[in-house]
Amino acid sequence: MKKIAALLLISSVALFAACGKKEAAPAAGADTATKIIVGLDDNFPPMGFRDNSNELVGFDIDMAKEASRRLGMTVEFKPIDWSAKEAELNGKRVDVLWNGLTITEERKQNISFTAPYMTNHQIVIVGTNSPVKAKADLAGRIVGAQDGSSAVDAIKKESQLAASLKELKTFGDNVTALMDLSTGRLDAIVVDEVVGRYLISKRAGEYKVLEENFGTEEYGVGVRKDDAELLGKLDKTLASMKQDGTAARIATQWFGTDITK
Repeated sequence: MKKIAALLLISSVALFAACGKKEAAPAAGADTATKIIVGLDDNFPPMGFRDNSNELVGFDIDMAKEASRRLGMTVEFKPIDWSAKEAELNGKRVDVLWNGLTITEERKQNISFTAPYMTNHQIVIVGTNSPVKAKADLAGRIVGAQDGSSAVDAIKKESQLAASLKELKTFGDNVTALMDLSTGRLDAIVVDEVVGRYLISKRAGEYKVLEENFGTEEYGVGVRKDDAELLGKLDKTLASMKQDGTAARIATQWFGTDITK
């Protein structure tokens, strides 16, 4: 009886050990896809905005969807307060900032960027009959820009011109700023070229763009500094999208030509 009991005990231990090993080992070919949460301003056409059906659409939306698909990740788009974008990213409420985000030295201190995927300018938009013909004519006038945008930084960088303004008024989004320009509450707005030209194309004849601008800049995807693995994956994926023509195709759909870098 003792021998039988001992054999039963040994068999039970072996069985539990075998079960334990089986549970600990991941199944071969298990789905390792994860979700990437993209933080964006959902009123920033044509990069990311809501269409008539309230669906999020835009150039950066399509780029992020394709990049996520290639990475085997599901994507969630999360509208955020763009003026608090770095806090949203570093607070891990979003995984990346992907919405016409300008690469600046100041932002590089807090977040990492992918290689640039687009070149942009900060342009000045005024009404068609405006007396403002050049940047110098902005002296003593009210100029609008999106709060937390690189347009604000570009204006302030030209300190003498910035000091000459009657007021630099900031807005939650560029659409609202353009509305204030239409009603005469602003004399001009400074805005990303890709956004500004898209917006004014919808209201032909109402606005004009000055020949002078506030400089050239580049767009990149913002990632947390401690997320080097994701940064590397995004860089490789964006490079492959450029190489195989996917980025050019998406750009042409939204801008009529390939403006990717």
